[in-house]
Amino acid sequence: MSLSQRIQFTPVDNARLQNLCGPLDENLKQIETALDVSIARRGEGFKVVGARAADAVTALEMFYLRAERQPLEVEDIQLGLVEFQRTPPEAVDEGVPVLMTRRGDLRGRTQRQNHYLSAIQNHDITFGIGPAGTGKTYLAVASAVDAMERDAVKRIVLVRPAVEAGEKLGFLPGDLAQKVDPYLRPLYDALYDLMGFDRVSKLFEKNLIEIAPLAYMRGRTLNHAFIILDEAQNTTPEQMKMFLTRIGFGSKAVITGDVTQIDLARHQKSGLIEVEKILNQVRGICFHHFQSDDVVRHPLVQKIVDAYDRWQAASPDTHA
Repeated sequence: MSLSQRIQFTPVDNARLQNLCGPLDENLKQIETALDVSIARRGEGFKVVGARAADAVTALEMFYLRAERQPLEVEDIQLGLVEFQRTPPEAVDEGVPVLMTRRGDLRGRTQRQNHYLSAIQNHDITFGIGPAGTGKTYLAVASAVDAMERDAVKRIVLVRPAVEAGEKLGFLPGDLAQKVDPYLRPLYDALYDLMGFDRVSKLFEKNLIEIAPLAYMRGRTLNHAFIILDEAQNTTPEQMKMFLTRIGFGSKAVITGDVTQIDLARHQKSGLIEVEKILNQVRGICFHHFQSDDVVRHPLVQKIVDAYDRWQAASPDTHA
């Protein structure tokens, strides 16, 4: 059944309409694809046709509100559509932590992501535990950038266990940064996205952003720092205790990991699994769990997954 709805944004604001629609109406095309509708625009008026026309109109209204201050990129639309389809529109902007980064009004895209950001702001130590793609590392880095921009901390320290190299990095060429570079690449990518390459490079030069393999943390005390331990499922209980006791005055720590992706040897226990049993009653520490429905994907990816599921359900014998 095809439905038709119209919406008109008045008084006319051509700059804001351009921010909404994007170059060559690329943003409108993203909405059409995600919601299976067609959108025809004439000036400030839009005609939407399709079974989800009402949803598309609501999405247009949401994006028009966001287009007041700056142009919306394709990525903004794609992430906003994920958010829109999971969260009631009226709840999207209510009590949501907004972070000060180069990305403007960066915030969580699901309710659990927003609760995670709130937990980081309200606790000195926060654990983000859940599957890949839930934003737990990216939002931790964004929170660190926000804290630095607000002068709440003086530096950012990024830590990751180099499990594949057995924490013995001496045989790798280059200095310390080059040795651990492959393991910290996701953290670099997040920093560049949130602060820009030039700013990140300058902060590295001033040692205000530091990288360190977990093995190099022993014996240190980190004051006035925002410390992120990524891939924490690959720490041993001893390493986890060592890391947590490095935290000094005025510091925050976020520990992220996915307990279904442990790369330790079979006889080794994961420090991330054990630590929650030990510290879950300690005030000032928060354990935040993500679920599979917090995975933020390109809107088409979810359609692809759904299509495969329907096809396999319709002909299960073919895929035995």
